Amino acid sequence: MIKMWKTEDSGEEWEMKLKLCGSGKFKKLRTSVVSRSPMKLWTIRAITTVLLWTFLVHLMSLGETWGPRVLKSWTSCFSHQDVELTSVPANIILPPKRDYKNNGYLMVSCNGGLNQMRAAICDMVAIARYLNVTLIVPELDKTSFWNDPSEFQDIFDVHHFITSLRGEVRILKELPPRLKTRVELGLFYSLPPVSWSNISYYTHQILPLLQKFKVVHLNKTDARLANNGLPLEIQKLRCRVNFNALKFTSKIEELGRKVVKILREKGPFLVLHLRYEMDMLAFSGCTHGCNGEEVEKLTRMRYAYPWWKEKVINSEMKRKEGLCPLTPEETALVLTALGIDRNVQIYIAAGEIYGGERRMKALEAAFPNLVRKEDLLEPSDLNFIQNHSSQMAALDYLVSLESDRFVPTYDGNMAKVVEGHRRFLGFKKTSLLDRKLLVGLLDQYNKGSLSWDEFSSTVKGTHADRIGSPKRRVVIPDKPKDEDYFYANPQECLQLLDEPLRST
Repeated sequence: MIKMWKTEDSGEEWEMKLKLCGSGKFKKLRTSVVSRSPMKLWTIRAITTVLLWTFLVHLMSLGETWGPRVLKSWTSCFSHQDVELTSVPANIILPPKRDYKNNGYLMVSCNGGLNQMRAAICDMVAIARYLNVTLIVPELDKTSFWNDPSEFQDIFDVHHFITSLRGEVRILKELPPRLKTRVELGLFYSLPPVSWSNISYYTHQILPLLQKFKVVHLNKTDARLANNGLPLEIQKLRCRVNFNALKFTSKIEELGRKVVKILREKGPFLVLHLRYEMDMLAFSGCTHGCNGEEVEKLTRMRYAYPWWKEKVINSEMKRKEGLCPLTPEETALVLTALGIDRNVQIYIAAGEIYGGERRMKALEAAFPNLVRKEDLLEPSDLNFIQNHSSQMAALDYLVSLESDRFVPTYDGNMAKVVEGHRRFLGFKKTSLLDRKLLVGLLDQYNKGSLSWDEFSSTVKGTHADRIGSPKRRVVIPDKPKDEDYFYANPQECLQLLDEPLRST
């Protein structure tokens, strides 16, 4: 039993008596506490507050580091997210800045769509790291078909990009003032590097230019590093940039969480990357199913872009070689043949489908639960990314990674990079369609020379193991365009499951 009271003997002293019960005996303990001024009390309170907050911050840090084992089950009062994106990199402890002799500054201008640029950025970081140069935050393509004015920081978290890689390469948002002046005066060297090059090309050809001119500008960046034959540390750095450093902005991530939450509330969902937009068809020359007027428009577009080198294209021959995206009508038959439940939610990750509603009728009839981001979100949600194709593609990218199944109808850059990222996330199911085989089967079925049962069983059988399982990349010496793309299967970076790698 504890009793406290104030004594009158010493003015501000407090007396405490502690009565310990036991066998009728009592002991007294008397303590005195020195009087405190208001300033001392304030100081003690401030120190206590700082200590408490320090403890709390360390506790939260432990939650990030050991969360899955220790604190994962704690409900955080600081987080209001109902859905976590597995694609979003976890917070990491920043490495110390790498100390090295700087050989110059590397400026890069990316070309192409979002995923083409994404892979290029990974390559450029690896090149900068092994040339010991400072990388300037890459400039994104604004002159392509999409005319997207987005800057790097509009799509990616630029602070995370710079700080998460500080142990590998020095990255600056812009050139130092004196070098910026040199560039404005034209005192730098600009060139498109040779495609599919080994790191020795950059060591022997690009590094001397950097040492001479101090600033080198690489004005084309897609597929500038080889798929194979590179040191393991380069391959792993490409992965680290892709899967950790290139984090989308918080606004895009939040929108991704919202879409995934809406979809998951209704059950499993499949993402269909229906690559049947006007630019794709014009570039590839694939016109199967288009009417005469549509074919003419596509041809005019192809001739309007001088950097699209192939102008005269035999559409049917290209289709039979499996080099065309599946049409919406073909896609409906293939998904049905694969045994996809007609009532499953299918999220369309694509822009405007060429031919509009007319071309989508068969797919909508076969799978009535087709949805787009515009169907799931309010117009106000999409305001900040409207008319910004790369930011819209970033949203589709996040949803694609989270889907129960990903089905691309063409093996373009998004299909390949998403495939590789889903492998990294645990070999999530990705249907890799054999288009050359499929168009032959489709033509036979449509002509009546193949029954539905024969068509369906053949499609299922040939695609049973084409689901993004572990396998070795196909290497074709001197034909890098024909071999497996590094970012579709970054085998050097994958945590393999029990199944061993196999060659295909």
